[in-house]
Amino acid sequence: MIDIKFLRDNPDLVRASQRARGADESLVDQVLDADEKRRASLSEFESLRAQQKSVSKSVGAIMGKLGAAKKQGGDVSAIQAEADEARAKATELAAEVKRREAAADDEGAEFTGLLKKLDNIVLDGVPAGGEDDYVVLEHVGEPPTFDFEPLDHLALGEKLGAIDMERGAKVGGARFYFLTGVGARLELALLNLAMNQAVEQGFIPMITPTLVRPEIMDGTGYLDAHEDVYHLPADDLYLTGTSEVALAGYHQGEIIDISGGPKRYAGWSSCYRREAGSHGKDTRGIIRVHQFNKVEMFVYCDPVDAQAEHQRLLDWEKEMLAKVELPYRVIDTAAGDLGGSAARKYDSEAWVPTQGRYRELTSTSNCTTYQARRLGIRYRTPEGRTEPVATLNGTLATTRWLVAILENHQQADGSVKVPAALQPFLGTDVLKPL
Repeated sequence: MIDIKFLRDNPDLVRASQRARGADESLVDQVLDADEKRRASLSEFESLRAQQKSVSKSVGAIMGKLGAAKKQGGDVSAIQAEADEARAKATELAAEVKRREAAADDEGAEFTGLLKKLDNIVLDGVPAGGEDDYVVLEHVGEPPTFDFEPLDHLALGEKLGAIDMERGAKVGGARFYFLTGVGARLELALLNLAMNQAVEQGFIPMITPTLVRPEIMDGTGYLDAHEDVYHLPADDLYLTGTSEVALAGYHQGEIIDISGGPKRYAGWSSCYRREAGSHGKDTRGIIRVHQFNKVEMFVYCDPVDAQAEHQRLLDWEKEMLAKVELPYRVIDTAAGDLGGSAARKYDSEAWVPTQGRYRELTSTSNCTTYQARRLGIRYRTPEGRTEPVATLNGTLATTRWLVAILENHQQADGSVKVPAALQPFLGTDVLKPL
């Protein structure tokens, strides 16, 4: 979530961010109103609690005076009346304090709920608009030309004995598949290449949980738009659609040491997405499926360094795309197509010959301090204060890459050339039809 102090001081900037996303601007005023009510309730509660403490002290003093008077055997009726009145006032105040505390808790919960609905503030330069309003930043490589009719990745995969959709549907239903033979080996080669690159760049390799608790899923912002999330009600756990979720939760509630530079993790995991909003889209092959594998980069850093780190993540993604010899373009995603946690996102899209268009293979997002505030992850500044860290993420390889690798490197006989960087993992320079 965003910093409430920043919102109080810059409401127009937050409204502009919501407007750029096509989100609800009125939410800004709702949050500010809830903030005022919450602060007023807290002030009333603290004032009454101070009165309660004062009255409790006076009751103690009166009871001491009453005890002394009784020992002396004098008339204690007046002191007794004073003590009864003080006790009654203390009881009344205690009830009022309890009521005000409950009201303050309710106001606080209302405020927090509204604040969490506000999306992250988009950074300067992010294009306004929706899915089609991205800006192309660069093209790298030339789409291949063929002197034969190219096959799509599924036809190639079936010829190679690499993809089995029919049995995947039999076992798991629509949008499930088997990678078989060279298909399984090709994916493992790709993911190992990605992990090797990450380790060479100083990332700590991680095999992450794929089931997480609700507070972790919520902390990353993935429950705000939950239609693609798998939930296991019996266990109240969520299947993750990216290891970003587990890696963001890794340091939940901690003060981490980034004095030596960013903490960088590379997570390898299976990922699960319901694809609830994609009925009828990409139903052929493995472009849009319910389960896939991925190597994901995740970074914790000083917020001042976040934009530079974002560029580094993009550069590492481009390095991987170069290794598998794919033509691609990089786009600056429009505000309305950003996830709620992202302040900026770059997508790298590879050319898919049989579709005649670019399709997303990687994305990298700068989430600034949005996730860290939700998850309570801080660092200690040189001045000794604790502040939220920035979090960033970026895809280094996924199952979907096989689509572009197969189609771009296919040959007339249905074989597929293996990019040089993958050959050591596969032990061959060409994948041949069965």
